Amino acid sequence: MSRPILAAAVVAWIGLVLVLSEVRWFARVPLVERLRPYTPTSRAAGAAHLRSSGSLRDVVGSLVQDVGERISHGLGIHDDLSTRLARIGAASSPAEFRLRQLAWSGAALVAAAAVVVASAPPVLIGVLFLLGAPALAFLVLDHRLEQANRAHQRQLVLELPVVTEQLGMCLAAGYSLGGAIDRLARRGNGVCAQSLARVALRSRHGLSDIDALREWADLADVPALHHLVAVLALHRDAGDLGHLISEEARSMRRDVHRELIETIERRAQQVWIPVTVATLLPGALFLAVPFIEAMRLYGGA
Repeated sequence: MSRPILAAAVVAWIGLVLVLSEVRWFARVPLVERLRPYTPTSRAAGAAHLRSSGSLRDVVGSLVQDVGERISHGLGIHDDLSTRLARIGAASSPAEFRLRQLAWSGAALVAAAAVVVASAPPVLIGVLFLLGAPALAFLVLDHRLEQANRAHQRQLVLELPVVTEQLGMCLAAGYSLGGAIDRLARRGNGVCAQSLARVALRSRHGLSDIDALREWADLADVPALHHLVAVLALHRDAGDLGHLISEEARSMRRDVHRELIETIERRAQQVWIPVTVATLLPGALFLAVPFIEAMRLYGGA
């Protein structure tokens, strides 16, 4: 037997052994696995082993999240999804949100393909429709999340002056900063109360009150809240913290009032747009009739 044939036979034998080692009826089960069913914690250990190896859902979720992030960046959306979901207190994880987005995009692609096949438009229009429908479906959920974030921030800005005054009164009455936060979280039912409940929970987990408030301010991304946390950070050094908090609440109210006046002025200016159009159109017609008649008379003369 020649050497090449012998080498090929050895390689084939090694490959056959490796393949058969993966077959259950051929491979010998290790001693630990054979003794596992007779141990008291065999079922829990088996479940823990399966969880440690990673489930298919976790793998698919991570892959879908990566694909969704790439698509989102390609469409011009660079905000952190986990931060936006945590800001509104959403129950879904980023992987579940991306999976929902891709499912909507897939359904839109199937519907767009059915419409293109049924209507047979020109090639360019068909390609644009097939590309635009999934992108639009992907952006719809992202736009809804962005609207929820803006509504949450707006509600936080509106509630913050009242909560700031209540916090100042609690501190003036002798409450500690942690006690005042916990009291407002238990007695309130708005957006600020829910956020203060999370701040109190973070404080009970070992984080300091100021660090928990700063974490909330970074998550909420509201300038007024950053200013309030900077004032509350002086609670161990300032002697008249209640006065500083009251001034901060007045400043917040002035900012909200200024925004309200700007909104009213902007809407008042928008009212004049249809009025101006409705006035100019008949006026243009009334001016056009004698002008055309004059041109006809002078032209005929």
